[in-house]
Amino acid sequence: MSNALAVATVTQALALLIEHNLHPEIDMAVSVETRKPPADPPTDPTITVFCYQVTHNPSMRNNDLVTRAPDGTLLKRSAAALDLHYVISAYGEETELVGQRLIGSVVRTLHEIPVLPKDLIAEATQRPYLDGSDLAESLQKVRFTPTQMDVDETSKLWGMLHNTPYSLSVVYQASLVLLDGHEKPAATKPVRRPEVRVLPFGAPGAPERPVPGGAPAGDVVPVEAPRAEAPRAEAPRAEAPRAEAPRTETPRAEAPRTEAPAAEKPPVKKTAGGAKAAGGAPVRARTRTRKATGGPSATGRADKDQGKES
Repeated sequence: MSNALAVATVTQALALLIEHNLHPEIDMAVSVETRKPPADPPTDPTITVFCYQVTHNPSMRNNDLVTRAPDGTLLKRSAAALDLHYVISAYGEETELVGQRLIGSVVRTLHEIPVLPKDLIAEATQRPYLDGSDLAESLQKVRFTPTQMDVDETSKLWGMLHNTPYSLSVVYQASLVLLDGHEKPAATKPVRRPEVRVLPFGAPGAPERPVPGGAPAGDVVPVEAPRAEAPRAEAPRAEAPRAEAPRTETPRAEAPRTEAPAAEKPPVKKTAGGAKAAGGAPVRARTRTRKATGGPSATGRADKDQGKES
């Protein structure tokens, strides 16, 4: 954690980080300035480092609140967690692509060294306007992360810079910067006399030795042999009949039967010679001679009987 000069210290240390890592790709004198992009683009090789926004870190916003004792004494002071947003622009001779060469060096440096070194922070605090900054003593490290911005967001960013022409630039986020409060917590009282007693098990006032099973170490737990028990005769259980609910069967729906119509017989035609079949073929008439119920005629029988008698 650090004081309120941490924001400006990070900006100055970032400019020093870019300036110290331009070589060997850039073999020209480059001016690294901590200001917003100028309205009149310079023709000399120039890199501007501009902190255009400061936001609260969402994950650490309420992680470190003020802690006080019941009597109001401060036990732990609060700390504000901040994220810094930077736009880094490059200027130079367009015909020699100086701006693109400088931007490439900036991206390579921040990708290779994403955490702000402690020695650069100490070098930045040597400026008179940063005297008293304690960012180098903070346990929290500052890390630079590239921010992806589309055309619409880039247009809004450069629209905030009044009368400033657009220049090739990259955007980075620096987190996490913790700012401490002014009020210091009350120091805890030192230990006056340590009271530590070492007693063996079994001594007066010493706790009993724990034994698996819950019995103390000094007690003897008798172990009994398992007893053989005779099987018990169990009386048969009379079970009451269970009342079953009547089953209701739903009638089955039968499909209607469809009977094929009987084939009609063609009419029989009668002719003079007799009847004809349905197909027109003649049928011969059969003549049957029916005899009397009693067999031969009664007259014939009587004649035969008379002959026998004579």
